[in-house]
Amino acid sequence: MRNGHGRRGGRGEEITPGGVRAPPIWPTSPCMRGFFTVLLFLAMAATLGVLFAGLIGLARGSDPARSNRLMRWRVILQGVALLLLLVLLSLWRQ
Repeated sequence: MRNGHGRRGGRGEEITPGGVRAPPIWPTSPCMRGFFTVLLFLAMAATLGVLFAGLIGLARGSDPARSNRLMRWRVILQGVALLLLLVLLSLWRQ
């Protein structure tokens, strides 16, 4: 903001009206970004693996209960991947 209230300093730090820098909300070390990047790729790979396992089971005509269970896991893993993506994007913004 231009009036000096709630300005952002470097690395996501808030600058108070008195000019004092508050610490960032999230620690943004490169190590943490790398950790969340690896977690994101693992979640995406697990989602893809469960998706293919469910599709193969569906094509073979295996147990429908197993196919439903795999599809539930796919939805859960997709949610985890999206959550990790949001966290990673917020870390990269800072």
